[in-house]
Amino acid sequence: MVCNEIRKDYLMNRWVVIATERSRRPTDFVKSKADSAKEKVCPLCVGNEALTPQAVLLYLNEKGKIIKDADNHQPRKKNWIIRVVPNLYPAFSYPLDGSCNVDRRAVNLVNAVGHHEVLVESPNHDEDLSSTKLEQLINLINAYIDRLDTLGSKPYVKHVAIFRNYGKEAGASLTHAHSQIIAMPILPRVIKEEIKASRNFYDKNKKCVFCEIIENEKKGPRLIFQNSGFVVFAPYASIQPLEFWIFPKKHNSTLLALTKSEKNLFAESMKKSLSALRVLVNDPPYNYGFHISINKKTQKYYHWHLEVYPKLSIWAGFEKSTGIYINTVPPEIAALELSKTIKKIG
Repeated sequence: MVCNEIRKDYLMNRWVVIATERSRRPTDFVKSKADSAKEKVCPLCVGNEALTPQAVLLYLNEKGKIIKDADNHQPRKKNWIIRVVPNLYPAFSYPLDGSCNVDRRAVNLVNAVGHHEVLVESPNHDEDLSSTKLEQLINLINAYIDRLDTLGSKPYVKHVAIFRNYGKEAGASLTHAHSQIIAMPILPRVIKEEIKASRNFYDKNKKCVFCEIIENEKKGPRLIFQNSGFVVFAPYASIQPLEFWIFPKKHNSTLLALTKSEKNLFAESMKKSLSALRVLVNDPPYNYGFHISINKKTQKYYHWHLEVYPKLSIWAGFEKSTGIYINTVPPEIAALELSKTIKKIG
């Protein structure tokens, strides 16, 4: 009999039960896709630009060339291929008058000052990252970098969260392909714990713990895909079935320094792995988020990466009350099936 295992995360004090005895195959999660009702009027589609706030960034297609612009004029331009707008219902916002009416003596209270933006990934409503052209995926990466550079340089911003919710079950309120960007005045707990743990490792070993993880995983049973610039693998203590991470092989704490060729390789890694996920379990909902550090002091020991979480299980009473997760698909099986699917679809 094969016993269940309790695995600890590479860095954080987070435990996961790899439930081998109740293990499921990835294909067990395949569900028939019900026809999802589209919005009667999609505010993110071409022609509906007036339904959103003015764009803070536009990538325009001007006779085959990409021109950067913003909505500083009327009428609003419709020849965009990427559009970034402030969220109508922001979690973080910067008051136009600079006022912050909060008692600064409070120790457990911080003003939610920052920015909350929606990045419209394509003018085509039904286009997705797994099916889009590589060129458009590179445009998306460039837009992430542009907004990270702009927002991360503001003095009141401590962290910039770039994330994507795909599918209603994963929290997407609109079906048009989009990401979100939140600039905030605090460092999130997960990033803070990763930075602390990676710094402790660096102080003891004089090298990056993430670089060591990459070297181990790209030779092991959890490898999904790699090219000359990036490696995709299922993490040892995956908290979700079919979870995978995408790491650059070159050490850096943020994606601001990506070269043109590295952006191409990153786009290839994203497209292949997300396409494999779509094919393997019939286009499941998922979330992804970038783990980055905009603090230059962390450069030598923190390593940016993208984490992808398919929404294939529900966290219930045990997970919420204990902070321990149960994963019914061992990451070794997830990696094997995703790798086989990448090879199959080419």
